[in-house]
Amino acid sequence: MSEHPVKEIKVDENSPLFDKTEMLHKEFPSDFRQIRYFTLLIAQTAPPDIKEINLLEQQISEIIKNAVKHGNKCDAEKKVRVWYSFSPEHAHIIVEDEGPGFKDLEKWNLFNHKRQNLLESQDFESLADYVSFRGTQADENDGGNALFAALEYWNGGFVFNQRRNCVAMLKRFPKRRHGVAVES
Repeated sequence: MSEHPVKEIKVDENSPLFDKTEMLHKEFPSDFRQIRYFTLLIAQTAPPDIKEINLLEQQISEIIKNAVKHGNKCDAEKKVRVWYSFSPEHAHIIVEDEGPGFKDLEKWNLFNHKRQNLLESQDFESLADYVSFRGTQADENDGGNALFAALEYWNGGFVFNQRRNCVAMLKRFPKRRHGVAVES
């Protein structure tokens, strides 16, 4: 069995990650062409000393893209709501769409468990069947790769509400002293 517990996406309506107190808020139409612009509007408020700003922007963009594409089905009448808070020590994001929610979450978690076990056991032949996840609503461009990366990136948690149309995530950055990361 696995040496390390496999990370998974949780559903927890009561997670402290859903606390929006003192967070900034933006609301966007579900316009796929403007996802990069929406991302930049949010990321520009992050402190300049976050060393992983490009990765942070990429993660924000993927989460908004999922809300626009999968949640709201690119219906410009439907809104994507984003709450966010940044400091040199953290990035906290909550994204909510008006869609039916991530119905295949349990299937995705099972797929990810199997994928991680195959990676750990170095069974690369079997791993070929676990390159990408195709949910019931997936198209040929979907593969679940953004979620694999999200679980690695958001080290403070990645959790959905009960309806699964709202996701909250937290990234903790190492404390820095004189430009060097220090242990807490």
